[in-house]
Amino acid sequence: MSVVVRIPTQLRSLTGGASEAKVDGATVGEALSALEKLHPGVGERLFDEGGQLRRFVNVFVAEEDVRFLDGLATPLSDGQTLSIVPAVAGG
Repeated sequence: MSVVVRIPTQLRSLTGGASEAKVDGATVGEALSALEKLHPGVGERLFDEGGQLRRFVNVFVAEEDVRFLDGLATPLSDGQTLSIVPAVAGG
């Protein structure tokens, strides 16, 4: 099934400037792995050495943080949008 991944500005140098990418995946993990295959180098920025999302990377499906759903195993519906949102810190 095809989903749209919204790419944050910080990762667009790895996607040729694209702000979105269409990929196939039945789960968040599959979709993000497909994004890595389409745009090598993205995965290093998203995943830690254990294959989990880095703690400063937030991924949302239908405005829900996947960490509060089923994480990378969160199922996706055809046409759904994933948003990658880097954490913002400030003082």
